[in-house]
Amino acid sequence: MVSLRGGVATAALVLVAVSGCTKGTTGSAGPQETKGSPGPRGTAAGGAALAAVDSLTVKGRAPKTGYSRDQFGTPWADTDQNGCDTRDDILKRDLKNVKFTGGTCKVASGLLAPDPYGGQDVTYARGRSLVDIDHLVALSDAWQKGAKYWDAGKRIALANDPLNLLAVGAAPNRSKGDGDASTWLPPNTAYRCTYVAAQVAVKKKYELWVTDAEKAAMKKALADCPDQKLPTGGNPTEAPARFRAN
Repeated sequence: MVSLRGGVATAALVLVAVSGCTKGTTGSAGPQETKGSPGPRGTAAGGAALAAVDSLTVKGRAPKTGYSRDQFGTPWADTDQNGCDTRDDILKRDLKNVKFTGGTCKVASGLLAPDPYGGQDVTYARGRSLVDIDHLVALSDAWQKGAKYWDAGKRIALANDPLNLLAVGAAPNRSKGDGDASTWLPPNTAYRCTYVAAQVAVKKKYELWVTDAEKAAMKKALADCPDQKLPTGGNPTEAPARFRAN
């Protein structure tokens, strides 16, 4: 749905979780601005992403039968209960020069600099479709690799976990569809190690399986960066009980 941009994360990087709504008001000087902060970062505690691939269960892709977005709850539910929806949390985390409207939750504008998938700077303006929030592990892919059998709380958690979400340029993201690492990698080759490491982290955290082809693709991508660290953190793997899914 994501500094990590354009380079390999090092052990010195510290995980930046999605922050809550910062206190502030809109005064005469105009809307509050923030510098933003990049998406999930690798940590030494996360270990090597390449080694983690071997810990993932390998199975065939299950049928997509029964999948719908509704199975993962209302889009952008405020599962961390900070008063801001998940989409705005991720925009606030990943964009630079953020400005808000109507308080300190709704992101009015900002700059994705650069788009991790395409490598170019992208300007975000609320109501336009130049920036998406990508699920690094697509929800349909998750459904076919284990999530079909979960309870609703775990599916809602996956859909709103900042570890699985990243602000990206709409154009390259929409070429991804529900692909896994064997069918799609970011056009920005400098980001591929970080991207695959994040997918490994999400699949490991949520105990999702991978196909043989997907595992091979992950290992091939990470072979070019054997020291790439596994991102950690994010939200709990069960959403609060008040959230519901169909």
